[in-house]
Amino acid sequence: MIEIWHNPRCSKSRQALALLQERGVDIRERRYLQDPPDRADIERARAALGAPAAIDMMRTGEKLFRELGLSKSDDDATLIGAMAEHPILIERPLVIAGDRAVIGRPPERVLDLLIL
Repeated sequence: MIEIWHNPRCSKSRQALALLQERGVDIRERRYLQDPPDRADIERARAALGAPAAIDMMRTGEKLFRELGLSKSDDDATLIGAMAEHPILIERPLVIAGDRAVIGRPPERVLDLLIL
C-alpha cells in the first residue's frame, strides 16, 4: 500500500494522486491538513525520504514559514516541531511506500515508488 499525504487544493498533489490511481495502486489518502502527522510520523517520513535535513521536506516559501520566524538554518528539532504544529509547512505531495518515500514534485516522481 502507498500512502499519500494529500492536499486536494494543490494541483501537484491531485496530479500525483491521479497518476497512482490510473495505475491501480492501492492508496491510503491522508489529508494531512485535517489529519496532521505527529513528530514521529514526520521523522519516519524523513527517514523514508532519505532527507538529510528536515528543511528538505518543508515549504520554505509558505508565508507561515516567515511569520513563525523560521530559517533554513534552524535545527531539525525546531523544524520538525513546526511541521507537526503547522502541517501546511510540509512539502506536498509526500508519498510513502514502506521504507521509501518521495516528494511528488514533479508529480511523476511518485512513479519511482512503483519500481523495485
